[in-house]
Amino acid sequence: MHLRKSLVVLFLLSLSVLVGSVMAADRSKTPNIVVIFIDDMGYADIGPFGCKDYPTPNLDRMAKQGRVFTDFQVAQAVCSASRAALVTGCYSNRVSIRGALNHTAKYGINPNEVTFAEICKQKDYATAVYGKWHLGHHPKFLPINHGFDEYYGLPYSNDMWPFDYDNKRFPPGKGKAKFYPPLPMIENDHVVDPDVTAEDQTRLTTQYTEHAVDFINRNKNRPFFLYVPHSMMHVPIFVSDKFKGKSGAGLYGDVVMEVDWSVGQILDTLKKNDLDKNTLVIFTADNGPWKNYGNHAGKTGGLREGKGTMFEGGSRNPTIMWWPGVIPADTTCDTVAMTIDILPTIAHLIGAKLPDHKIDGMNIWPLITGESDKSPHEAYFLYYGQQLQAVRTQKWKLHLPHKYRHYLPEKAGKDGYPGPTGKGEIGYALFDMENDRNETTDVSAQHPQVVEHMKKLADQMRADLGDAGKPGPGIRPHGKLDPDDKRLQW
Repeated sequence: MHLRKSLVVLFLLSLSVLVGSVMAADRSKTPNIVVIFIDDMGYADIGPFGCKDYPTPNLDRMAKQGRVFTDFQVAQAVCSASRAALVTGCYSNRVSIRGALNHTAKYGINPNEVTFAEICKQKDYATAVYGKWHLGHHPKFLPINHGFDEYYGLPYSNDMWPFDYDNKRFPPGKGKAKFYPPLPMIENDHVVDPDVTAEDQTRLTTQYTEHAVDFINRNKNRPFFLYVPHSMMHVPIFVSDKFKGKSGAGLYGDVVMEVDWSVGQILDTLKKNDLDKNTLVIFTADNGPWKNYGNHAGKTGGLREGKGTMFEGGSRNPTIMWWPGVIPADTTCDTVAMTIDILPTIAHLIGAKLPDHKIDGMNIWPLITGESDKSPHEAYFLYYGQQLQAVRTQKWKLHLPHKYRHYLPEKAGKDGYPGPTGKGEIGYALFDMENDRNETTDVSAQHPQVVEHMKKLADQMRADLGDAGKPGPGIRPHGKLDPDDKRLQW
């Protein structure tokens, strides 16, 4: 009898080891994916990109254990457009999401578009997003209808609310309260807090992080995709009591340190659950800093202009890729890449099928692993609004004639209040991005053949996506509300 019991126990132990081995083998084929997306972060706001004003130990660790991308671009340097490109792998003009949607928007992401969460759903991933969505606030457009199992966060930017620059509420019908209703917090497809206050905003970074950590803990035994688009560093900036005054560099430094803490919580949770060797973590941002906010805006490290422009201060973002044992530690990639490349790279990693419709991103896994330093793209195309403003290759960037927002450092605002911006204008201008990433010296006269080649590339893109109010045949419509379906509207 005792022998029979011993044999049963031995069999069960063997079966447990076998199941564990199979699960480990399966997990090696289905890595977890975490994308951390910061709002309005400057290129030089964190330690791996030159910041010395305050510590960012977790991002420093992430860079030391991973790979820093020094030339990572966004498709458009503005909130909704940038997010549309990230989640669909398409230039934002292709999916007809431009600018920054607010509470009046009657449109959002089209249900026919395929998000990176839906790519992961092909392989039965658990999926979640905690943070700022900004691709349509009506239930039809919210994340749970676009591949995400869970959502908690703000539907649009945290300054789209009835509060003044000092974060005090306007009386009804006064100031911003004449236009903006109360700012809602949404969970899945329902409002859980109809009136987010300044005090509530001090808890945003912590709440997003707590949700992210809980999601990882709950899904440690299956593959998962986690998207954390923080509301910070978008103004108005807020920090919790645990980081208030901690940086010694003002409120902005405090807020960056809390974002760094958030990254550390996610990395530590992965390690605690023995998932760090099977998880790709991507840290990047939606665009550069809103520089006319002065000490409440980030730093570009000398890059020209900022948010709302397609100069490097607006389009180039601090980016780190981390996967211990897979991505080479303490390395740098100087090859230009873009957020549109994240979706097809994820599809490649997990063996998922790309969308049937056209996307613009390409698989950059060889760049991430260091197997190659060659971009799969001949060029990237930098639109702002409907206008094609620049063409970018590895070495060259050709600005096409356009007007732009010009920041005035001497008139920058302070402590949450914005200063004025000027108006700039540029003609055809060629910059050598290997030697002049700050875009200071136009070398078009010295390289006329390069200019002509890049103009031809621009014309090819215009034939697809159009330019300056002339739509191209490659544009797909955004999603629209059905006025007869009341379930899809607040």
